[in-house]
Formats: sequence, structure tokens, C-alpha cells
Amino acid sequence: MIRLLLADDQALVRGALAALLALEPDLEVVAEVGSGDEVLDAVREHRPDVALLDVEMPGLDGISAAAAVRQEFPDVRVLIVTTFGRPGFLRRALQAGASGFVVKDTPAAELADAVRRVHAGLRVVDPALATDSLVAGESPLTARETEVLQAARDGSSVATIAGRLFLSEGTVRNHLSSAIGKTGAGNRAEAVRIADGNGWL
Repeated sequence: MIRLLLADDQALVRGALAALLALEPDLEVVAEVGSGDEVLDAVREHRPDVALLDVEMPGLDGISAAAAVRQEFPDVRVLIVTTFGRPGFLRRALQAGASGFVVKDTPAAELADAVRRVHAGLRVVDPALATDSLVAGESPLTARETEVLQAARDGSSVATIAGRLFLSEGTVRNHLSSAIGKTGAGNRAEAVRIADGNGWL
């Protein structure tokens, strides 16, 4: 049996995935969690073979959770299963050590097959997304620009962002200006939207 951990903040989706995968004779869902913060403890307790993680979850996101799992449990394979098929997410997930990346509307039989292939040590990536990722290329943003744009997501003022990131207001303005230029945006809200849409944040 291949032991599975499911992490998704939507209970309905999580339940549906668990039910579909449980129909497979060689797959067993041993744990389900609703946030990224619970993933590592669940892996420690249940020792799954494969962890299926959503990207956008409360607390730790799926990509950060994947990195934490791979660091502490290198034998546990990670398959990202997400609604958000963004090229930047794919690239970041693979860099974090995920073995696969598929979207949630993947047919059940294909998802089960993806689990088996990842468990066998293979890499599984949604083909359309792989193409998009190659076309989109790497994020043009520096780590600090990314951090500043993430902090600007909620519309915070420059002063608030500066306080939150322990930077001067001038430095925040410079990073925002640079990020706006690199994304081709007209303002910071648009820069956030573009960077988010590409999965760079």
C-alpha cells in the first residue's frame, strides 16, 4: 500500500480527493490536514509515502510545507495538487523538492497514476503547465522585491510595509518602483496582480 497524506484547506475538496483515492486498491489515505502548519506534524505522526499538498493554504503555504517535508523526511515524496496552475508556482514547487505538480481538475485515474509514479521516484508535471512555465521563464524579481510586493498585497502604506519589514521608507519605495518596472505594471497594485498571476509571490 502507498500511504498518503492530504493537505487542503477546503474540507469538501479534501474529502472528495480522499474518497477518490481510497477507491484505488493500492492507495491508502492515512492523514488529512487543513493547513500548511499541520503538514510536518502529520508526516511525523503518520509517516506517509506521498504527501499531496495544495499551494494556497492558511499558515504555511504548500510550497514552503513541501520544502520542510523534504528537508526533514527526504524519503517522503511530495505531489502538489492545486487549483492554481501558475508557472511560477510550478518552478518554485520543483525548487522546493516537490516530485510532481498537477491541477485539481485532473481525472481521478490520472491523479492516482501520478501518485504511483511520484512514489516510484519519477517526476510528474502537468504538460500544459510545463510549457507555460518554459515560456514564462524565471521571476525577474529579487528576493527583497518579492518580499516587498507580498507585504503590499493588502494595500498597506509604504510606512506600514517599511515597519513590517524593518526597512526605511525610501528603500521600500525603491523596491516597489523596481518591481513595477520589471513587471511592466502601471502601479504597485497592478505589479502585485501581475506577480501573483505568474506565481512569483
